[in-house]
Amino acid sequence: MTFIRKTMFNRRRSQLIRMCASTLAVFVMLGLNVQARPANMSALKDKHPSSKEDNEILPPDHLNGVKMEMDGHLNKDFHQEVFLGKEMEEFEEDSEPRRNRKKLIEIFTKVDINKDRSVSAKEMQRWIMEKTEEHFQEAVRENKLSFRAVDPDQDGHVTWDEYRVKFLASKGFNEKEVAEKIKNNEELKVDEETQEVLESLKDRWFQADNPPADQLLNEEEFLSFLHPEHSKGMLRYMVKEIVRDLDQDGDGKLTLAEFISLPMGTVENQQAQDIDDDWVRERKKEFEEVIDANHDTIVTMEELEEYMDPMNEYNALNEAKQMIAVADENQNHNLELEEILKYSEYFTGSKLMDYARNVHEEF
Repeated sequence: MTFIRKTMFNRRRSQLIRMCASTLAVFVMLGLNVQARPANMSALKDKHPSSKEDNEILPPDHLNGVKMEMDGHLNKDFHQEVFLGKEMEEFEEDSEPRRNRKKLIEIFTKVDINKDRSVSAKEMQRWIMEKTEEHFQEAVRENKLSFRAVDPDQDGHVTWDEYRVKFLASKGFNEKEVAEKIKNNEELKVDEETQEVLESLKDRWFQADNPPADQLLNEEEFLSFLHPEHSKGMLRYMVKEIVRDLDQDGDGKLTLAEFISLPMGTVENQQAQDIDDDWVRERKKEFEEVIDANHDTIVTMEELEEYMDPMNEYNALNEAKQMIAVADENQNHNLELEEILKYSEYFTGSKLMDYARNVHEEF
């Protein structure tokens, strides 16, 4: 974990969510009757240790194809996610370069719709929207499994209490005993950290409950709970949470200083200082060139919501232009195959050696 990750956003609520966050799909894969034992010693907890972090059932902090994390960090993998989609995992650092080059050439031919061996901003925009939709569909598939896991009676609706039972079970509490106590309206003795996470999740839970509010979530509403990018209302809620964490003067807007500020603390060494400096430069550039749409030095919730919306076609076009500009060496506002291969690390995270070798033969 970098110095930035250790120090950024020191508000208690955000810290707790980040400490626990992982997807419900992981919990499903590992089984529902988890018997993990966190540090807090409660009479309700089982005595079989396991990995706490692997078994949480919280909404994920990282949302594929969304430019900002749930905790307000910039998504470092965004460019690769909207260029590679589900094929992102195939481009690993230790993958065979020739294989990666051939795969990248295949992707280029798919993006190049008119087959003129050049990718325009419009072609890249279409591709970005297609890959974003791919991430959406993957989230929907994972949500089906997650929803079944927290809907024990399979009635198509999940109550807050049903979810709370599964959440506490994932934290190491005895599921049957928790369910019984909740049923009998008995007090649950949980540690302060767990209680604060529950309160934050409960607020988010009711935000996902579409009108008319019935305090039940169906599968679609549960998807919004786990993946706010699927719902305009939840996306707006997510933006409000981020602004709340960063807005120091309480005016509901963000200045550049607020967006790039770090909490008070000491920098441990020069390496940590360099990380800080890089982080500030990246956020400053994103604030001034992308998020602050009207360049008035203030970012409103509306501007941040537009920035966060993964299905915003105007944003996708701007993103396409930015991606092209990174590798557009001949300045023709398009991307040729040689350019995208040369800048493969930006698009795939994998640097290809001898990128030009046999390009034309393979293409």
